[in-house]
Amino acid sequence: MIYELRIYRCLPGRLPALLKRFETATLKLFDKHGIRQAGFFTTVIGESNNDLTYLLAWESMAEREQKWAAFMTDPAWIGARAESERDGQIVANITSSFVAPTAFSALK
Repeated sequence: MIYELRIYRCLPGRLPALLKRFETATLKLFDKHGIRQAGFFTTVIGESNNDLTYLLAWESMAEREQKWAAFMTDPAWIGARAESERDGQIVANITSSFVAPTAFSALK
């Protein structure tokens, strides 16, 4: 199992729009494409309180490439993203890292 750690840095004041998009559209599309989430977090204390951080669980990089490509090209996702950005851009930048759990990790 590998995990993808994704951090979305939102433009000031736009985090609520991103959270709404995940709650109302993105998570349903993740389910549709078999994308498994391991947790979502907002920053309480840290570098930026405009961040959404989350983990996705993958069996392999090949699984990730196949499922992520299907998600990103899904017309429902393209429409949901466009609709959520009708009032302007939401995300300033996205970082993505792939991590593997240690032998002593609660997540395996």
